[in-house]
Order: sequence, then structure tokens, then C-alpha cells
Amino acid sequence: MGDFRPQVGLVLGSGLGEFADQHIQVIGRIPYSQFAALASTTVPGHTGCFVWGMVGETPIVCMQGRLHFYEGHSMATITEPIRMLHQAGLKILVLTNAAGGIRSDLQAGDFMLLEDHINWMGFNPLIGLRQSAGNRFPDMTEVYDSQLRELALGLAESMEFNLQRGVYLATTGPSFETPAEIRAFASLGADAVGMSTVPEAIVARQCGLRVLGISCITNAAAGLAQHILSHQDVEETATRVRPQFNRFMSSLVPVLAGD
Repeated sequence: MGDFRPQVGLVLGSGLGEFADQHIQVIGRIPYSQFAALASTTVPGHTGCFVWGMVGETPIVCMQGRLHFYEGHSMATITEPIRMLHQAGLKILVLTNAAGGIRSDLQAGDFMLLEDHINWMGFNPLIGLRQSAGNRFPDMTEVYDSQLRELALGLAESMEFNLQRGVYLATTGPSFETPAEIRAFASLGADAVGMSTVPEAIVARQCGLRVLGISCITNAAAGLAQHILSHQDVEETATRVRPQFNRFMSSLVPVLAGD
């Protein structure tokens, strides 16, 4: 990115990568595979590219898709892009994902603002000694910045954009959850479940970034759906709601940056 200094970073989850191509005045792009510390993505709907440019007057960098733990990458690899963005001067990070709805009022096509998360991945990205990585024991009382959440909710109300609120639980994947697991997750207080985001959020907080999280609810979770779950469902729902997501995100980025 050279001398480019982004104010907002945006990780685009499954099926949402179109935002980077159609709603940013693109200055540059580079595949993750061009970096020795990263790797190519292997999941449909994840292009695997850094894209940077402008949304109005706001400089932004997007991760067009992400690396996942279930692809066989280490936690260090899947969170290295967050450290790279921090080194580029980023202060605000928006994490988006596709998730299965656990709470009964969450329907396919809804969006949910993350108020908190549950790490059910059995691993923490901060395990191991890493020089100059930041605080080894970062506080996680407020992973998702309350002021940024208020800005997002206020904008959603003004735009009549249906933005729910809830707790996101992350599993490793790549298999979908069993109905018994979903019942257990509901008893723990989870409203939606997915296979990403939490490692990135933890590392972002260690780096001192302000974090906002938004889930696209692409399906009802196992035992709640009326059909067999598939990644195709995820992509189809994300494609259907992309126009609403793109419109909201185009307005949200300048608001978060204070422009």
C-alpha cells in the first residue's frame, strides 16, 4: 500500500466481497499469496485479496475474503493480515461474516451486530511467544467497541436497515454443527454461529484496534432448518442481500471514520 494510510479496515466474509469491487474507488490490490506469511484462499466466495482505495473521502482497505483455520492454516497465518493492517496505521476494523442463526427471530437474510463472542474453537491466536506482538494478556471485556456499535445502530435506524444484535459463537468447522451442539450453544447464550472472526477480533484487540462485527445470517442453524445445510446456501443468501449490505456499508464507513 506504500504511503496509503487507511482509516477503516473491512474484512468481507463469504459472498460479500463484491463491495470492494463496486463500492470503492480502487487505488490498488494485491493477492494474499504474494506475501510469504500468508496463503491463497480455498473457499468459494473468498477471493483472497487486499483492496485499498476510497469510499467518498475515507481511505479504506478491504480484505476480500479471509483465511480460515479449517483450511489447515495456523492461527498465526489467519490473523497475520490483521497485524499487517495494524502496521499500516489502521485504527478501526470492521469484521463481517456469514453465520447460522440460533435465536428464533433471526432469519436468513438478516444482519446481526456483534455485541460479544464465544470462542469455541479450542485455541487462542495469542498462544505462543511472539516478540513485539502487543499485550500478551489483553482485556476482552469489550471486544466490540460500544461507541462504534452505537454509530452503526443509529445509522441503521436512520436508513431503515434491519440490524439485529447478538452474541456470535465461533467453531473450527468445516463441518456444520449438530442439532445437539446448537442446543448447547443456545444454552450458553449464543445467538449465531460461524467459523471465523473470533481469532481476528482477539488479535485486533491485542493490537489496540477498535473493532466492529457484523454477521450476515445466511441460514438457520442445524436442527432449526427445514433442509440439509450447505455452503451453497450461504453463498445464495449472501448474494441475495448484497445490495442492502453494500448500501449500508457505503454509508457506515465514513460515519465510523468521523468524516
